[in-house]
Amino acid sequence: MLKNVRAGSIVLFHNAAIHTPEALPGIIEALQAEGYIIVPVSELLLQGETRIDNTGRQWAK
Repeated sequence: MLKNVRAGSIVLFHNAAIHTPEALPGIIEALQAEGYIIVPVSELLLQGETRIDNTGRQWAK
């Protein structure tokens, strides 16, 4: 998973997965060590009037 993360990536973890709780701290530490910043999805979404294109990207109108 870590080798596929790029700037702008969104990493989704299912909270019901068996190994998520023990894996998450190490993954977060590794990403932060690479300079990534962990933010909630609400900080990624544009506010106001937007549109979603056919690739799933959100754009301001």
